[in-house]
Amino acid sequence: MNDNRLGASVSPYLRLHADNPVDWREWGPEAFAEARERDVPVLVSVGYATCHWCHVMARESFADPEVGALLRRDFVAVKVDREERPDVDASLMASASAFTQQLGWPLTTFLTPDGHVFFAGTYFPPSPVGQVPAFRQILAAVLDAWTERRHEVDANANAIQAAIRQGAVADRAARSGEGDAGAEPRLPAVDSIRAVTDQLAQAEDTTYGGLGGAPKFPSAPLLEFLADVAGDGDEAAAGLLDRSLDAIRRSELTDADGGVFRYATQRDWSVPHYERMLYDNAGLLAVAGAEQARGIADFLRDTLRRGDGAFVAAQDSESTIDGRRVEGEWYRLPLDERSRLDPPPLDDQVLTGWNGLAIRGLAIAGGRHGDDEILALARGAADALLAAHVTDGHVTVRSSTPRGVSAAAPTVEDVGLFAEGLLELALATGEVRYAEAARSLVDDGLAERFDVDPVLAAAGTATGEQPQTALRSGTVALASAAAVLTALTGDAAYRSASVRLVADRATTGTERPLGHADALGVALALQRPSREVVVVAADRADPIRAAARAARRPGTVVAVVTPTQASAWEAAGFELFASRAGLDPAAYVCHDRVCALPARSAPELATQLERAARPD
Repeated sequence: MNDNRLGASVSPYLRLHADNPVDWREWGPEAFAEARERDVPVLVSVGYATCHWCHVMARESFADPEVGALLRRDFVAVKVDREERPDVDASLMASASAFTQQLGWPLTTFLTPDGHVFFAGTYFPPSPVGQVPAFRQILAAVLDAWTERRHEVDANANAIQAAIRQGAVADRAARSGEGDAGAEPRLPAVDSIRAVTDQLAQAEDTTYGGLGGAPKFPSAPLLEFLADVAGDGDEAAAGLLDRSLDAIRRSELTDADGGVFRYATQRDWSVPHYERMLYDNAGLLAVAGAEQARGIADFLRDTLRRGDGAFVAAQDSESTIDGRRVEGEWYRLPLDERSRLDPPPLDDQVLTGWNGLAIRGLAIAGGRHGDDEILALARGAADALLAAHVTDGHVTVRSSTPRGVSAAAPTVEDVGLFAEGLLELALATGEVRYAEAARSLVDDGLAERFDVDPVLAAAGTATGEQPQTALRSGTVALASAAAVLTALTGDAAYRSASVRLVADRATTGTERPLGHADALGVALALQRPSREVVVVAADRADPIRAAARAARRPGTVVAVVTPTQASAWEAAGFELFASRAGLDPAAYVCHDRVCALPARSAPELATQLERAARPD
C-alpha cells in the first residue's frame, strides 16, 4: 500500500517525491503522533528542489520499492523542504553536527517520536562506497539500536537536545539583552573587525583567485565584508575583493548568460555544481562591478523572474536530454544551441526573504551604477511581494508557488531580508512607501513576532536562525535595517536594537568570520561616525545625483529624492528629510542628522564628501 501524502504539497521539492513508493508525510505533529502510537523512529529527509545529490538519492533509494517497504514497516518517513522550512532545517542541522562535520543536503536524520535526533548523516548510497555505508545498512543499524538498545538511543537524543536547548537559551538572552541587567552588549573593537581581513588575505588563493581551496564558493557575505572594510579605507581589502570578483567573473562559475552557479568543485573554479540559486546571485549583486552586475541582473530577469515581477528560488543543475536526466550538460552548450532543448527546471517557490535579498542587491547595483533597468527589476519584485506576501504591514507568507501558499510561518529571514531590501530600494528610488513598509516590518521583527514550530517547541530543539555562510542572515539584515532607520528617524532605540542583534555574532566573527561576516560588516558600520547624505534634485540626470554614489561607506546612509519625494518622507515621519524640499538641486552632508550648509553642485558635494571621509 502506498500512503504517500505529498501530492497536494505546495513545495516543488516535496512534490518531486509524491510518486515515491515511500509513505512520505509532511513535517508536523501528526507524523510524530503516528510514530508515538506505533513506537517507531521517524526518518526526516531534508533537501530542496534543485539539489543534485537529493535527486541522486531519490533515484537510488526512495524510488526503490524494497526501500519503500522497509520504511513503511519500520519507520514514519517525513520529507522537509529546507527552503520552505528553514527553522526545521536549522534545528536538524544543529543536531546532525554531533555526528558529522560534512553537513549538507540531502540531510538524513532519525528522530524519536518526541522529536529528538539520535542519528544523522547526509547522502547514503544504495551500496557501500569506501567508508560510507549503504542506506539500507543505515536503516538496519538504526532499527537495531531502536529495538535492542533503546536506552542508548534515548541517552544520545537527550544529550543532543540538552545541548541545543542550552545554545538556544543563550541566543535568546543575547537577542533580548537579558543576562546583564539589560545592559547594551559590547561590539568588537573596530581594529579587531578590520584585522579579520588579515585572516581572509591568508586564505586567498594567489594562483586561481578567491578564498580557500576546492570546493570553491562565491561566498557573497565574505565579499561584502571586504567591500565594507574597503569602504572604510582598507586598500588591501579592496584589492582582495577585486581579485576575487574578477576570478568569479572570468571562471566557469559564471555562465555565458551572466548567472552564477552555486560552487565549483575544483580549485581553479572549474567543473561547477550547476544549480543556480537566487541568493548567490543576489548577494553578488551588492558588490559586483557594472559589467558583472548587469550580467547577473539579466539572468535574474530572463530566467528567475516571474510575470508578476517576483523571483523564483533557483534553477536546477539537471536537465533532461535524450530522455536522460544529466547534470550540467545543458549549461555546457553554447547559448545559441540551448534553445533547441528544454532548459533545466526551476524551483518555482517565491520566498519572501530571498526576494528581499534580490531587491537589496538590485537596488544597490542599480543605484551605484546608475542603471534604471536594474532598479526597475527591484521595484517589480518589491511590489509583487508587498501585494502577495504582506498583509496590513506584516509578512504573512514565507513561500508561495502557482499552486498556492505554504503553511510554513514566516521567519526572521523573511522579515529582516525583505525590510533591508525595501529600505535600499527606498533610498535608491526616493519612494517613501518602501521605507514605510520596511519600518513596519522592522518593528515586527524587533518584537520577535515569529511562530515557533509546534514540534520543535515541544521537543525543545528550536534553535533560531543559525550562522549563514552563503547568504546574508535575516537577523543581521534586521539589525542593518534598524541601523538605517536610526539615521532616517532619529530614534536611538533602533540603534540599540541593532547592537543587541549583532554584538555576539560579530564577536564570534572576529575569530571565525565564515558564517559571521555579515555581522562584522554591520558592527563596523555601527561604530563608524554616523553620516547621512540627502540629495534633492528633480532632474534625474543632474550630476549631483551621480556624485552622491561615491558616499556609500560603513556608517553612511545615502538618499536621493526629488523635492516632492522629500516632502513625502517628511510627512511620513522620517526626520532626516525635514525642511529638505526647498532647494533644488541641493545635497546635505550630515553627522547624526546635524547638516552642513547645502552643496548646490556635484563639485561642492564631492568636496564635502571628501572632507567627511577623512579620519576623525
